[in-house]
Amino acid sequence: MKQDSETVNKPVEDEPAQRAFTSYAAPLVDEAIRLAKGVHGDASPEALHKLRVSLRRLRSLWWAFAPLLDEGENSRQRAVYKFLATAAGKTRDWDILIALLKQQDSGAQALMPKLEQARRDTLATSRETLLNADVKHLLRDALATTSAQLHATHDSAIALRKFAARRIGASERSLKKRIKRARHAKRSNYAAFHDVRKAGKKLRYLFEFFGPVLKTSHKRTLKRLKKIQKRFGMLNDTVASETLLRDNAASLGDADHIEAALGGLDRKRKRRLRAASELLG
Repeated sequence: MKQDSETVNKPVEDEPAQRAFTSYAAPLVDEAIRLAKGVHGDASPEALHKLRVSLRRLRSLWWAFAPLLDEGENSRQRAVYKFLATAAGKTRDWDILIALLKQQDSGAQALMPKLEQARRDTLATSRETLLNADVKHLLRDALATTSAQLHATHDSAIALRKFAARRIGASERSLKKRIKRARHAKRSNYAAFHDVRKAGKKLRYLFEFFGPVLKTSHKRTLKRLKKIQKRFGMLNDTVASETLLRDNAASLGDADHIEAALGGLDRKRKRRLRAASELLG
């Protein structure tokens, strides 16, 4: 069952949410397939980033429709998107580390040859993983299976606007809960800040999906979510880069160069943590 995004109608507020799913999912599936195919010819950081974002959006969409789906099947599909996003993300993680260390002094530059080689090795593995996964058929099957399941539940149909408001409400409550937890967390408890980032990103995706069918504008909320995503994303980049460098220190070079690079990342993380904390109020 192949869906052509150009022939799928845009969702309207009073149509059943079950029927609207395909209108949201088909274009995203098409985009992810195109981006996955493109990675084999374009190894740039931007190409990998776009693929990872596309897969995360798919995972968020399946989360949004989870109340209307079989729990086991929905979890399986979301796990597939997470697996594929991780495959693309491993190379992206090296790109971020390299970019951050290029901002440091000459000591960090001595690590570049081995960092670049590690990036090339990881890219080869990412490409092989995506190729072996047969992304096109995997995503087409996911779309067909989920669409069929939703169409079979027409007896319990709910209007899209009402459904969208419920799911956004649930996501907003989740974000507020995580912000409250992060406000009272110690600075060393990065997991609490990371949870805010993930919850904010999910809510932003839901607004992007459902915004046109909602009764009220959410421009102010979206503006704040984008700011949260940017600052907390920068923090996450630094934390993930520290972890990646430590995990691979033995194979990357001189211990003094590694320690100097980690020192620079540590100072950057602390600055970015303060900046992120300011948004929590």
